[in-house]
Amino acid sequence: MERQLNLVICLLTTRQYVTADYIRRNVAGYQDDDRSVEAFNRMFERDKTELRELGIPLVTGQSVGGHGSDGYRINRDSYDLPDITLDRDEAAAIAMAAALWDTPEISAISQTAVLKLRAAGFDVRAEDEIGVSAADSTRSMGSETSLGALLAAIDAQQAVTFTYRAGSTAAGMTRTLEPWGVVTHRGRWYVVGHDRGRADTRTFRLSRISEVTPIAEPDPVAVPEGTDLQAIVTAAVDSAVGSDGRVAGIWVAAGRAAGLRRLARAARPHTVDGEQGSLLDIEIRSLSALTRLVLGAGADAVVLSPPELRTAVITALDELTGVQA
Repeated sequence: MERQLNLVICLLTTRQYVTADYIRRNVAGYQDDDRSVEAFNRMFERDKTELRELGIPLVTGQSVGGHGSDGYRINRDSYDLPDITLDRDEAAAIAMAAALWDTPEISAISQTAVLKLRAAGFDVRAEDEIGVSAADSTRSMGSETSLGALLAAIDAQQAVTFTYRAGSTAAGMTRTLEPWGVVTHRGRWYVVGHDRGRADTRTFRLSRISEVTPIAEPDPVAVPEGTDLQAIVTAAVDSAVGSDGRVAGIWVAAGRAAGLRRLARAARPHTVDGEQGSLLDIEIRSLSALTRLVLGAGADAVVLSPPELRTAVITALDELTGVQA
């Protein structure tokens, strides 16, 4: 299966026909100096047959620079799925597949395939076409083990215990949750459910969860009727510290602070200390993130409101310059 996955990644990422000889030399799973050409051909024929039986549109054509040899690729237009709707269990399976794609093992395979194709002179699809992303994203969904354990518990309607760190420097705390589902919001992954310790609905970021353990109990976990998991996560994120829907008023110099300008929902001409610029209205989704953006703009940005954002910026500047508040 891993060899076939490598083959699919290779043939999906090229616009040209790839020869069998190239596949033998470069696709992991076929590289074996002790394997004869006949043995490779038998293996490759089996893999092609199985892929076609799975409905993968593997097509044959004349390779470029292959001296008349046949080549292979996957017809991307026929391979792509139409719009589909998923039930709860199907959505959970897709979430697991997406998580596995982004793990270091699979990401490394896909990136290696792309690099080898480019090195051999093949016209490779752009990254935004093939959906390959780096596995060390700061918006990770957490470990494969934790996600797998949570999805299994949700499917089995079991409560779980896990260790949760509220922040990168916070100590881990044991939480007991009746999980209802896993959803994404603004590029991050969350599990939603009933927190027994808090006796209330809670949302946890998956990247901060570890040591997930299911609890064997006679009564299955029940999701309250009418529960909207996405709405719960959205409300939880927006109500977090510094993310309660407040709007900041930030002056920026003319033609400067592009990062802040991109976040603004409105801008109007404004003068500060005789210097022309714009007054931006920016919704505060993360006080700390917006503080960093203001600091990055230097003298080209001045916080006018709210007071807590202005204080956060001043405090950060004092720390950077070694001034005690």
